[in-house]
Amino acid sequence: MSDIKKVVLAYSGGLDTSVIVRWLQDTYNCEVVTFTADIGQGEEVEPARAKAEALGVKEIYIEDLREEFVRDYVFPMFRANTIYEGEYLLGTSIARPLIAKRLIDIANETGADAISHGATGKGNDQVRFELGAYALKPGVKVIAPWREWDLNSREKLLAYCDERNIPVEKKKGKSPYSMDANLLHISYEGINLEDPWAEAEEDMWRWSVSPEAAPDEPTYVELTYKKGDIVAIDGQDMKPHVVLETLNKLAGANGIGRLDIVENRYVGMKSRGCYETPGGTIMLRAHRAIESITLDREVAHLKDSIMPRYAEVIYNGYWWSPEREALQALIDQTQNYVNGTVRLKLYKGNVDVVGRKSEDSLFDEKIATFEEDQGAYDQKDAEGFIKLNALRLRIAAGKGRKL
Repeated sequence: MSDIKKVVLAYSGGLDTSVIVRWLQDTYNCEVVTFTADIGQGEEVEPARAKAEALGVKEIYIEDLREEFVRDYVFPMFRANTIYEGEYLLGTSIARPLIAKRLIDIANETGADAISHGATGKGNDQVRFELGAYALKPGVKVIAPWREWDLNSREKLLAYCDERNIPVEKKKGKSPYSMDANLLHISYEGINLEDPWAEAEEDMWRWSVSPEAAPDEPTYVELTYKKGDIVAIDGQDMKPHVVLETLNKLAGANGIGRLDIVENRYVGMKSRGCYETPGGTIMLRAHRAIESITLDREVAHLKDSIMPRYAEVIYNGYWWSPEREALQALIDQTQNYVNGTVRLKLYKGNVDVVGRKSEDSLFDEKIATFEEDQGAYDQKDAEGFIKLNALRLRIAAGKGRKL
């Protein structure tokens, strides 16, 4: 273990990572560099500095990554209308490649020998952090304490803190839900949620009111798109992270964005989790709406066909992979004409598209109308079209084949 002299740790300042700092110092006799990222989790990150200093950490990185997170990770993902297993908007998954990237950047800057994280051996995050790290620095050493130590309960972690005078906040009774938050979402796992039959308690939710408690009058909002990304809300230009912050508030106030699912983790088990993704729910609905009038039919169908694969790539931790980059290049190319405005009605948990317009629209009123079209479309052409497309069916039926 003497070859490890310095380790960069993804550090939140909470119980687990505070223990990890001291455990790394004790177990590897190494210097620890802490990295704390502000990706919009809604809590102050600066207090992590004092906590790290109290543990003897000399090199402390605390960074505001909100803009980079939304611009370079969330927006590219939403250009694909990405959802995992038909429901999950990948709020946790999409944050991990950015954190992995900065861990490696800081390791290079500080001359560290290894990186470390607080993800458990049961979850997806260990995979995401480490696949990203190895893709960006093939020879990096990764230390995952949860796969090495025997501190496998909150009680053991607290006892470790007492033995080594680690200052942490101690909470009596049951531990809270296991939560992960960033600008895109907040997730909840554990306690009663481990029973897939048990309904989530109302006071668990942090970012949204219940649909029943939402206002009795709808809220209307207009989103302006340029090349597949939202650039303005109600005509006001905004940076990407401000767009998401604003939509989170609008959606949450209208009871939008709650999700309760059982998903298939990459490590093999099923896991029940609850998620709040208020702004993302609006973004998904609105992006599909603007694409509906600006994308060619076959391009739109091609995007839909590759989306599940793209979602799996992100969920499983392969953001920094050649297949994700290839898929992203195709997706981004399709967005050149995805420009215009979408009008939405937000009401008691629902997001309704009530208008869409674009100078790049492929919707032709002269052809689509049910009224007189002045010869724009010859309805007689449909007869030959139908017969040609029915030819293989007629041949098979004529041979007496049954379905």
